[in-house]
Amino acid sequence: MKKVVEIAGRKVGEGFPPYLIAELSANHNGSIERALATLEAAQRAGAHAIKLQTYTADTMTLDCDLPDFRIHSGPWAGYTLHALYEEAHTPYEWHRILFDHARRLGITIFSTPFDESAIELLERLDTPAYKIASFENTDLPLIRAVARTGKPIILSTGMASAEEIAEALDTARSNGCREIVLLHCVSSYPAPIEQANLRMIPALASRFNVPVGLSDHTLGSTAAVAAVALGACVIEKHFTLSRKEKGPDSEFSMEPEEFRRLGEEALAAWQALGSGDFVRPKAESGSKTFRRSIYFVRDLPAGAIVGPEDIRRIRPGYGLAPKHFESLLGRRLKVAVKRGMATRWEMFDD
Repeated sequence: MKKVVEIAGRKVGEGFPPYLIAELSANHNGSIERALATLEAAQRAGAHAIKLQTYTADTMTLDCDLPDFRIHSGPWAGYTLHALYEEAHTPYEWHRILFDHARRLGITIFSTPFDESAIELLERLDTPAYKIASFENTDLPLIRAVARTGKPIILSTGMASAEEIAEALDTARSNGCREIVLLHCVSSYPAPIEQANLRMIPALASRFNVPVGLSDHTLGSTAAVAAVALGACVIEKHFTLSRKEKGPDSEFSMEPEEFRRLGEEALAAWQALGSGDFVRPKAESGSKTFRRSIYFVRDLPAGAIVGPEDIRRIRPGYGLAPKHFESLLGRRLKVAVKRGMATRWEMFDD
């Protein structure tokens, strides 16, 4: 499997800067104008992509008030599933408007489909990629249908066991998908940072041999930046114009200035990683002069035998390296030297 995928002409994976996805989700708060403004803000904040969620309340669940369909805890406690999704969904008729606007802005746009009707809509819009949400990573028929489009898949791993991740990958691959990114994810909203378990990122990359990123529901940017240091090639964060304007996802979403700073910090973390090659960086070249080396500390005539009182290991570093100190003792000088002269091999008899 490739360790690099391509989304709308941009390479994502090993050797490339982190790919930043701003998740719109329900943060439009039911307003197409707010949704369009959020796209613009995400583009200005440095997001490489904006991601939607494509569903209706009826494609997600039943309009049912039985206990199974009620949410009892967390940020959505008190809702029925149908009522939550009715409030949070991005209407199908908005999608072309949002896709067209994103393309005018020059920001990539794609979505998470939740059933086959969503895939049909997104194919008509020529989406460049698909996201599979954590809650759907065991829906193998959905993954099969997405894979058959031939588009890259970004698959969140929240709640999934290693065996379930392997099943999802096998399903995608056996149905034609050759470009897959896994996103480590903790499906809690917000997620406690002490449970982020970021060491899963290199573990997933090693076990499944695919690019790995982070779908981050912790508060702030700490986990995301640390994830980049552990090899994450994608960072996905929920994005909102303002948390003050409450919405279903606002509590764990980033505002534009926070997202901009996250992008800067994530890029700096990636740049700081370097190649791992044992080659000293160019930035150090000027500092070598401040190393210690061997200098004469007394005036000596030609023919003098050098003793321990005649030379010292001091800064700067223009003389012979300190490791040669003992080998210079007892040598005869070919030339006269002055205090403060750096030692050189040609000053001594063989």
